[in-house]
Amino acid sequence: MGTRGARSARRQVRQRIDPVRSLLIATAALCAAGSLVWTFLTGFAEPRIALAFGILIALGELARIALPGQREVSPIASASALGYTFLLTVGADPVAQGAAQVIAVTAVGLALGELPHVAVGRIPRWGDLARRLLVIGLVALAFRPLASVLGSPEPHWWLALTAMASIVMLSWLADSVIAAVLRAERLRTRFPVAFRDEVRAQFPISVATGASGILIALASSVMGLAALLVFTAPLIVTQVAFRRFAEIRLTYLQTVRALSRVTEVGGYVETGHSRRVSRLAHAVGCELGMRESELLELEYAALMHDIGQLSLRDPIPSGATVLAPPREQRRIAELGSAVIRETGVLDNVAEIVRRQCEPSAGEGETGPPPLASRIIKVANAFDDLVGESTDRDRIEAVLQRLRMDTDREYDPDVVAAVARVLDRPRSRW
Repeated sequence: MGTRGARSARRQVRQRIDPVRSLLIATAALCAAGSLVWTFLTGFAEPRIALAFGILIALGELARIALPGQREVSPIASASALGYTFLLTVGADPVAQGAAQVIAVTAVGLALGELPHVAVGRIPRWGDLARRLLVIGLVALAFRPLASVLGSPEPHWWLALTAMASIVMLSWLADSVIAAVLRAERLRTRFPVAFRDEVRAQFPISVATGASGILIALASSVMGLAALLVFTAPLIVTQVAFRRFAEIRLTYLQTVRALSRVTEVGGYVETGHSRRVSRLAHAVGCELGMRESELLELEYAALMHDIGQLSLRDPIPSGATVLAPPREQRRIAELGSAVIRETGVLDNVAEIVRRQCEPSAGEGETGPPPLASRIIKVANAFDDLVGESTDRDRIEAVLQRLRMDTDREYDPDVVAAVARVLDRPRSRW
């Protein structure tokens, strides 16, 4: 438990020193501080309404969820903040909160929602928290000046709805851009790839959040503050569904990781081999611009790439398949692929494992193996020859050996990517 906590703390330290993330956090902190000072100096408009929305934002942040891909979202808090931003009237009474007050209420609500997490030792993901605040700030700066023009939504509700929906879409794109920049920096991958991954991953939850925020604002004109409870309830159901999906995905990955250790426990490969190959393969996949779904399959395949060794009567010394005859390597890969296919849901992973021993140009008419297979072939060979050693001369000698075989066995682009990854500190991949 102590080791896991120390590892988490080191990860948070690395996040803090990322330049883009640091700039984002500093900008959000300045916006929050400036908005709070301005609001206190000019006074709160409709403090009862601000308090109601602030409490719901805090409760939503308390119930935030972590999605696959190390994404943290808070649908209820974001929908509540959007509802407060788009608020035109409550009942028959107009509201006049400015953009600064919206940012201030959101900042206080998010901070209060974080306190219980901090109290039990969970370090906040400051980058995700800052992103949520800045997106609401952008929406508030875009919409609140229009509020005085729109007035009550009843006579021209379609105009208010169009403005809200347009701003929500723009804010979703802005949020995707910010998230993609952070993801590209964290994973050292290409921005266009990270942007596509973020757009695809955030679209469902963003649609639910944006629609709920708009409904809360429009319904408040008729129902008053009761609209907060009525239109937050469907979002709670949606959040539960997303949480279960994330838990199932995490359980699936943990199961694969547990299966990958069977070869280590049985003495077929060195301890930590599958984990090291998976880690290096993932970093190389990011370097080469693989999509998130491809990276997940690569991680699964890298963790289970040696599972075919369980069929061997006599284990290969140190489990180094790179030293085995080519025919033996292919037999191990095919047996491992057959085992993985038995799951019924990992056919792509099984194909990656089956073709991991083929030359980079492929064999016969099948063409070159998938990129994931070529990455695993290089990552496995590197770890078989280097292991846990950090000796730079040994690493350079192994890289040179791999480069000498790029005319047939190893993909030269993959070998070059491995060299670039290894040039970074280990904490960066």
